[in-house]
Amino acid sequence: MARAAALRIHERFQRLFATSKLAEPQRSSCVDLATLEAAIDVAFWASLRREEGYAPHVSLAFLRPDSTPSPLTLAPPLVLTPQSLTRVAPAVDRPGIHVGVWHENGVLTAWGATHHLPPLTAILDVVAPGLMVIKYTRGEDAGKFVNIAVIEGDQLKMIDPSGTSLPECPSRLTPLLGIEMQFRSQDAPGVLLQFAVSMRAHQRGGALLLVPAASESWQESILSPPGYVVSPAYSAVPAGESAGPGAAPIEELRRKIESVAGLTAVDGATILNDRFEVLAFGAKIIRRRGAPPVAQVTLSEPIEGSLASVIEPSQLGGTRHLSAAQFIQDQQDAVAMVASQDGRFTVFWWSECDGMVHARRVESVLL
Repeated sequence: MARAAALRIHERFQRLFATSKLAEPQRSSCVDLATLEAAIDVAFWASLRREEGYAPHVSLAFLRPDSTPSPLTLAPPLVLTPQSLTRVAPAVDRPGIHVGVWHENGVLTAWGATHHLPPLTAILDVVAPGLMVIKYTRGEDAGKFVNIAVIEGDQLKMIDPSGTSLPECPSRLTPLLGIEMQFRSQDAPGVLLQFAVSMRAHQRGGALLLVPAASESWQESILSPPGYVVSPAYSAVPAGESAGPGAAPIEELRRKIESVAGLTAVDGATILNDRFEVLAFGAKIIRRRGAPPVAQVTLSEPIEGSLASVIEPSQLGGTRHLSAAQFIQDQQDAVAMVASQDGRFTVFWWSECDGMVHARRVESVLL
């Protein structure tokens, strides 16, 4: 599995470097196939081990120590094995810390750790037992990453880099959808993308409904009173700023989004309008009077080679997914986002071309 995965992932990195504007010395820092294969193998087996009862969570960055400023270096470097990686993982189990990995005299070693990563640095994150994500840095900001692949057990999922797996049906909602494409932008991550990441982070599951500010028809699909009403409406975007990517100071925007995304942990749905103003949370979704129950939905993923399929909504998950699908069928100018406790994340919207609800599974780009 490690060899087959490394071949496809290495090919993707080669294409990235070939089309990049990096100087020649930086191009030579592209991770080589042998290093990638060995690291995938070590990380996979380490993910199945335990250190004092805890599963390792660690981020491996493929770069030399002289290519990053102020690294923490080990003397001598640590030979990277499943056992050694499991032991060192607790020391680097913090956001933004990466174990530096490189081949030294033909041996895969961990030379230390760093916070700073140059553009196009390859990263391998151990997320959970048997679950790993391969990504790269988008730019000078080490917090900007693009997922390339997800390895789950013996399955390799290559992320669709061009968005060709998105439905071709034109929609006025398109700028709000395609959450995975926001990762590829050089701007600050979009508001919906940050909501998605934050909703997954609290691990309680939740639902967020985005409704038009110019209409109140959504109230026909919400049990009255709508949970906890927010009055006046609370903006999830700093005052005086637009809702577009890069519009608000990134840290202030993140704090606002974190506070609002936390509302989705409450049982029921959180309701925002398309100006990203919070209207209510803890709301119960109901079928609009006289509307038929949702019978089928189209399901797709941003994975290379994946095809959209038509399924029964019960196959998506529990009551959150079913109620979100019903809401979108009844309120076709809205968007619904549902996070599951197990980490799955689904975006729902109405497809004019299919004449039914479209469910887009995007957790592969949120890991």
